[in-house]
Amino acid sequence: MNISHDTNPLDGYSNWIAEFCGQMIDPDKARALFPEIQKHKWLLSEKLHRDVGYKVAMLDYLENGAKIDHDSEEIQDLQLIKGMDARRIDPSVWETISETQPPKQIVNNRIILPLTQTRLARKHAVMPPRTIIFFGPPGTGKTHFVQAIAGILRWWFIEVSPSTLMADGQDRLGANLKSLMDIARNLDEAILFIDEFEEIAANRDNASRIDKSITNEFLKQVPLLKAQPSQNLLVCATNYIRQLDAALLRPGRFDCIIPVGGLDDESRRRIVEHYLTDTNRSHVDVEQIIARIPLFTPADIEYLFQKVRQEAFEKECFQGDNYQVTTEMFLETIPSIRPTLTDEAIEAFNRDCEEFTRY
Repeated sequence: MNISHDTNPLDGYSNWIAEFCGQMIDPDKARALFPEIQKHKWLLSEKLHRDVGYKVAMLDYLENGAKIDHDSEEIQDLQLIKGMDARRIDPSVWETISETQPPKQIVNNRIILPLTQTRLARKHAVMPPRTIIFFGPPGTGKTHFVQAIAGILRWWFIEVSPSTLMADGQDRLGANLKSLMDIARNLDEAILFIDEFEEIAANRDNASRIDKSITNEFLKQVPLLKAQPSQNLLVCATNYIRQLDAALLRPGRFDCIIPVGGLDDESRRRIVEHYLTDTNRSHVDVEQIIARIPLFTPADIEYLFQKVRQEAFEKECFQGDNYQVTTEMFLETIPSIRPTLTDEAIEAFNRDCEEFTRY
C-alpha cells in the first residue's frame, strides 16, 4: 500500500514505517508505535513553530526514541500553554524598536542578555529578573516591548487582562488570580503579561474590602512565583504607576520597574518606515512626516497609517486606478489626529521616572 509521506496513514502501518526506516516491523508493534509518532509529530511541530510531516516526525522519533519521554510532562506542559491562549511572537518584532529608545538598551542588558548568556551570567553571579513592571503614558508601546522580549527569547507570550480575571464577577477576581498564578509558576520559557495592572494591584489605602483582598493575593503570589526554578517572566504594564500599592513597588517584589515614554525622531522614523514597507505608496518624504508628529506615540502612528491606507483603498474602489499613498495624504491627515501625549503628560512621566524607575 502506497501511503503519502505527509498524510495520516489509516492502514498499512508496517509498510509505511518500513518505507522510511528501511526495515520491516511487526504489524502489531507498528500499530502500537503509530500513536507515539503522532504525539511526536505534534510535539515537534510545536517546538519548531511549524507543521512537520509524518516522515520528518517518524525519522526523528526513530532516531531519538531512547531520549524521548512522551509520558507527558512535556506534552502536558504544551497543552497547558495552548489552553492559556499562548502564542509565538516573530523575533523580527525586536528590530522594529529603535536602538535610540532608552528602554531597548535597558531591556537588552538587564533581561535579554542574562537569559541568553547564561554561562557568563552565572560566572558574574548575575540573576535574570523574574518580575518586571513597564510604566508610561497610554499608547507608548509597553505591550509591544513585552511582545518583542517574547519574540527575541522565542518564549511563549500569554496575555491576561483584568477583565478576563473578572469574567465571573469582581468577587471571584482574587480566586481567579490565584488559579492563574498557580499555573504560571510551573510554565517554562513563557512570559505572562498582565496589562492595566492598576486594576488588580491598586493602592490599599482607600480601597474596598474586595480590592484590598485582590492586592493582598497578588502580594502573596509574587514571591511564590520567584521561588520556582522555572524559566519564566511575569511582566505587568500600567499607565498609572502612582495608583499601584506601595508594597509592590519596593525592592523584593518586582525586580525591574522600567519607564516607556515618548519617542525621539529616530524611533518615530523607525516605526514610520516599518509601516511604509507594506503600504501601497509612491515616494513618501519621511522627514516631513516626522517633523509634524513630535507628540505621536506608536499607537498614534499606527492609527495615522490606518487612515491614509483606508483613504487610498476607498479612492481606488471608486476610481478604479492604482491609487498610491503620498506625502500630501499624510500631511493632510495628521492635523485630524489628536496626539496621545501632551507636554503635561510628558512632565508627569518624567516625575514618575525619577521616583519609580529601578533596574
